[in-house]
Amino acid sequence: MTDAAEPIARIRLHQQVAERLIELIQRGDFPPGSQLPSEHELMQRFGVGRVAVREALQLLEGLGAIATSHGERARVLEPSAARILGRFGAGMAHLLRSSPENLEHLKAARLELETALVRKAAERAQTQDVARLEAAIGAMRDAGSGLAFLRADMQFHREIAALSGNPLYPVLLEAILDWLSEFHIVQVHVSGLEALTVAEHEAIVRAVKRADPDAAAEAVRIHLTRANELYRLHGRGK
Repeated sequence: MTDAAEPIARIRLHQQVAERLIELIQRGDFPPGSQLPSEHELMQRFGVGRVAVREALQLLEGLGAIATSHGERARVLEPSAARILGRFGAGMAHLLRSSPENLEHLKAARLELETALVRKAAERAQTQDVARLEAAIGAMRDAGSGLAFLRADMQFHREIAALSGNPLYPVLLEAILDWLSEFHIVQVHVSGLEALTVAEHEAIVRAVKRADPDAAAEAVRIHLTRANELYRLHGRGK
């Protein structure tokens, strides 16, 4: 009895070139800030044509590993989680637009992430950390409403993420906020919403200040779920 066919996926030539370049970069042959060999040199080194080299470089640029500039050799970039996540922006926007369910899934992911992060914040926060959170709330009060208010609001949430002690969490939250940004209203004309948002942030800070992870997580849950529901009720959010 013969086994069922198990096709082996073919790796395209430019993908092989890209993989070899990534190996060389990771090995330290081309450190961050250095330039890769010219297209002609890469063609000779790997025994491939110009098209394969150019497509490989485009692939690496799309991954955020290199930067290309017309007339110059490609330059190796310092690894950056923010840059890599940023490359997914267009694809994520398409995914969110394709189905309301995807947007709700992302909001749920944000809620779970932020409740976990605020627990960490409540466990780790020092006096100066609380001061930064209070400063973000002060910026919201000063802004009053509109885009400046929204920016201060988002800064508050970034400060919470930073208190986790894990440098990847602020980057991940920043990406989620960016992906959600075009689906959020810039200015909400609902009487008292800004004041209510400030009050909810103050409740979060009070819980963090007294080192109460459970209360902090509950305050974040109330804040995020209330905002989503209020936007839906007024037909101004998604």
